[in-house]
Amino acid sequence: MTAPSNTDDGIRLAKRVADVAGCSRADAERYIAGGWVSVDGVVAEDPATRVTAGQQVLMLPGATPVEPEPVTILLHKPAGVEQDALLATIGADTQVLDNGFGKPFLRRHLFKLALATPLETTASGLVVFSQDWRVMRKLVEDAPRNEYEYVAEVDGKIAEGGLDKLGRMFRASWQSEARLRIAGKNIQRGQIERLCGDVGLKVTALRRLRIGRISMGSLPPGGWRYLRDVERF
Repeated sequence: MTAPSNTDDGIRLAKRVADVAGCSRADAERYIAGGWVSVDGVVAEDPATRVTAGQQVLMLPGATPVEPEPVTILLHKPAGVEQDALLATIGADTQVLDNGFGKPFLRRHLFKLALATPLETTASGLVVFSQDWRVMRKLVEDAPRNEYEYVAEVDGKIAEGGLDKLGRMFRASWQSEARLRIAGKNIQRGQIERLCGDVGLKVTALRRLRIGRISMGSLPPGGWRYLRDVERF
């Protein structure tokens, strides 16, 4: 008796990739784990996925058969969003690519992803998530050594000598009549609002622009990107 064909059920994606790339099954699984394989235009992450002969399996540009490195994510937090809700906003639909190119989003990048730089719920701006212990140590354990830059929208009339008073804690300068640029090390949550209040100003909006050497750039509210290999805080 002829053995039943498995053509209708397809074959494992790892086997198909091994055939397409001319590599071992182990390397094929690494390609898939790294997010370098698409099936009918969608990135596949499970080597056990079954594909049929009619489905298009492609290797993405730059594919390498190496285990995925831990990722660090830069996100533009919108004002009013609580930090506990931020993780749920990270996905392929909110990723900002560099001219259409960039590391593909993988669900595995959410595993053990920790928030390293929280912000007040009312504030907006740059926050960092990471799976990399080295980044977490830099941003959490070494936080007092890191410089932060903010823009504060303020209301009210500053007290005489108020700018000098703010300057004792951090660098402060006027960008406009109602906007202060503030930069300094070890800035704590709530500290800018409190110190501005001490000199007669009410902070109506606060946005973090930079952490160390990494700026938010042109990320739109709710958008995110991966930290590039050449970037350092």
